[in-house]
Amino acid sequence: MFTGLVEEIGVLSKIVKDEATNSSELTISVPSGSGLLADCHDGDSIAVNGCCLTVTSFTATEFTVGVAPETLRVTNLGTLVESGRVNLERAIRADTRMGGHIVQGHVDTTAEILSVQPDGNALTFRFKPQKPEFLKYIVHKGFIAIDGTSLTITQVNDAEGWWEIMMIVYTQDKVVVAQKKAGELVNIEVDMMAKYAEKSLISILGGSDGQASIPLLEKMIQRIVEQHTK
Repeated sequence: MFTGLVEEIGVLSKIVKDEATNSSELTISVPSGSGLLADCHDGDSIAVNGCCLTVTSFTATEFTVGVAPETLRVTNLGTLVESGRVNLERAIRADTRMGGHIVQGHVDTTAEILSVQPDGNALTFRFKPQKPEFLKYIVHKGFIAIDGTSLTITQVNDAEGWWEIMMIVYTQDKVVVAQKKAGELVNIEVDMMAKYAEKSLISILGGSDGQASIPLLEKMIQRIVEQHTK
């Protein structure tokens, strides 16, 4: 589990693609003097652009992770190139201060950057998800993880299928999203609490397979009608 507070920006020093298995291996260098790998162990989890990946080997200055076919299908990791920059965050400890929000590192979909507009010294980004069905989990002033960065949603337009976030100057210097342009893809993880709430509501309403039915609502309406016809 993660907080969405990026610790370091790493650089892809090596990408090895395995065409036979449709997987890849990434070797990522950390900045000089970084403490990101000071307490690292094989098997540790590190979020790379918001994707929870397992460390398979490491040195004092770099680490290697494997990327499975499903991860390449769902995320933007397959578009990365050597010398490219990525957001990095170690999995949190029990005594970590939760400055962002609960992030699982399980990317739901990617989104296209529609526009980047300055607002004073801040930047306003507009995004359109590749899978429109995830818009229902995106709410005004709610949380969202974009390339692993915990951000607050400032505006949502369900009819047109986009949402916006505002990025302050401090964050612009700390994350890779700030350097991205319109047309590029980012990884998106919606707030998992919204998905739990949806499933619970569907269960209460008597639905199954992710679809709500309305027997409970029908009973409530029937009761109200009966009360007013007595």
